[in-house]
Amino acid sequence: MHTLRRRPLSTCPSFESYCSQCERASPTTNTPMCIIFFKFDPRPASKNAYRLILAANRDEFYNRPTKAADFWVSNSEILSGLDLEEGKEGGSWLGINKRGKLAALTNYLEGRPNPDAQGRGFLVSNFLTDQSQDSYSYLKRVSSERHLYNGFNLLTAEFKAKEDTMCYYGNRGNTEPIHLNPAGIYGLSNSLLETPWRKLQHGKRLFTSVVNQPLPCDGLVQDLLNVLNNEELNTPDPAQESQGEGYSSPMLRVLSSVCVRSPHYGTRTNTIILIDSSGNVTFTERTMLNCDISQWSTSSFQFKLKD
Repeated sequence: MHTLRRRPLSTCPSFESYCSQCERASPTTNTPMCIIFFKFDPRPASKNAYRLILAANRDEFYNRPTKAADFWVSNSEILSGLDLEEGKEGGSWLGINKRGKLAALTNYLEGRPNPDAQGRGFLVSNFLTDQSQDSYSYLKRVSSERHLYNGFNLLTAEFKAKEDTMCYYGNRGNTEPIHLNPAGIYGLSNSLLETPWRKLQHGKRLFTSVVNQPLPCDGLVQDLLNVLNNEELNTPDPAQESQGEGYSSPMLRVLSSVCVRSPHYGTRTNTIILIDSSGNVTFTERTMLNCDISQWSTSSFQFKLKD
């Protein structure tokens, strides 16, 4: 495993200028971004179709210490990447376990996060290890503690032999979680679910064109990776700019693409999760090495969900 070292983070005027202000800033002022596209189809008409197709980017400072996706040493049923940031070790942004529980997190773009808030990554890890609560009940409990966290969006799901369920909760939106309608295609960025930011709409169009084609698994994964690595800027975007009040124009411009790219911050992990009609899971992660956008490693895991 390659461990990345990380400098302190910041709210400096632009991600392009990794300035002296960044070196002095508190690590807790960081607002990592992410984007997720997914098709949820619990009972696909075709035997070769998928109950879930999910494609996600994790955007972070390149040198934030992180463990690449693998089955946990402490629990061999859980597969995810893990945060190794001091004080937040063991949190995650996206993971699945062999019993069909899945969770995914994005942060909510806001100007002044609370440096004393609880780490949001544990919302994912705690759900994957929880054996007592279903997706909705878990989010219901999380919603009662929403004030303890900076802004976030959380997806929870259960893929079972008799029924598949996906739920969503954002602590900057409604106070109640929601069940997601089946046979839907969804996009989630750094506002509430399906908020029509230009980057989300652009990426969702690309994602939809891919998942609506009859592709073999390898071809589907490759085409989805191409979607996740689309660097087209989607500016101006009044909706994103309004929510990002307090961020500089150059910073918001950097954040307007599906694949975020700047010298020290951006998309450093692509993840594809496929669950077919028989409960076979393919989990593919492409992750940056050595804080270098020209160096990447791809890992793939296959397993069958337990009943």
